[in-house]
Amino acid sequence: MNILIVKLSSLGDVVHAMPAVQDLRCAMPQAQIDWVAERGFAPLVQRCEGVRRVIPCELRRWRKSPFAATTRAQWKIFKAALQAEAYDAVIDLQGLSKSALVAWLARLAPGGRRYALANRTEGSGYEAPTRWVADVALRIEPHVHAVQRSRLLCARALGYEPGPQEHYGLGARVPHEQVALGMLGARPCVALVHGTSRADKQWPAEHWIALASRLDAAGYDVALLHGSDEEERRSRQMARAMPRAVVWPRLALDALTDALAGCAGVVGVDSGLSHIAVALDLPHVQIYNFDTAWRTGPVQRKRQRSVYAQPVPAVEAVWAAWQAVSGAS
Repeated sequence: MNILIVKLSSLGDVVHAMPAVQDLRCAMPQAQIDWVAERGFAPLVQRCEGVRRVIPCELRRWRKSPFAATTRAQWKIFKAALQAEAYDAVIDLQGLSKSALVAWLARLAPGGRRYALANRTEGSGYEAPTRWVADVALRIEPHVHAVQRSRLLCARALGYEPGPQEHYGLGARVPHEQVALGMLGARPCVALVHGTSRADKQWPAEHWIALASRLDAAGYDVALLHGSDEEERRSRQMARAMPRAVVWPRLALDALTDALAGCAGVVGVDSGLSHIAVALDLPHVQIYNFDTAWRTGPVQRKRQRSVYAQPVPAVEAVWAAWQAVSGAS
């Protein structure tokens, strides 16, 4: 059976869809699973166990200049790659017009079907074309975690029961060059993910500095990550006030995943990199200024916890959560 997963973006959403692939592999060991994702996330998706082929697209960029010659040429290449294989099931896990377009363009095998969400779930984007394109639109209970939403949609589409525990299947390696770059020292390292797409999700700089002091006293170095010039500026500014802090170089997503895998754990705000930490099953504390951890945060397991408070969680609460997850087996 050939199956196509359509989950284009964003980073956290892509990571949250990975357990659905692991369910598919368990229920249908002979299935061949392909995945359409934005090009920037394709190297990470390729690390997901069970994904045979990643078909990269650049819809975000193409829609800015849809009539440019380069856009038309790249669209033609993408469409050819998408239609090179006929699929028995095309499953739109995104629920947006752009993912509906991709699902509609995909080529079905005889008897094949397109599946999609029939309704919006709480806190998630949803656009009607996703169910217009689908041969089968499936209703999912509105109050559902993002990981569970994808797992349930795939399971109901193909007729199996998902297991009790999610598994991401995200592979990583720890490259030796990390030490040469000064990214890892003799002491265990905790990565601090302070950058996020929204300013109202950030944690105050003075809180990060206080947390770094506590980590230093407990025997940890800290690494500051950044994905933009502004985040790099903030990282360097905070590092000057922190003991034994290293600002990592800006890395490609797959290399950054490898680097995180070599850490003793991660403390971060609600962001894609924090979700990668969960997928790698690292000790992780995820900081929330909004009561949305029930939908996107880590399930309350021994090695991952979310901490929520308004306007922001206190350093003491985050530190207590770190002590709990870092001591868990």
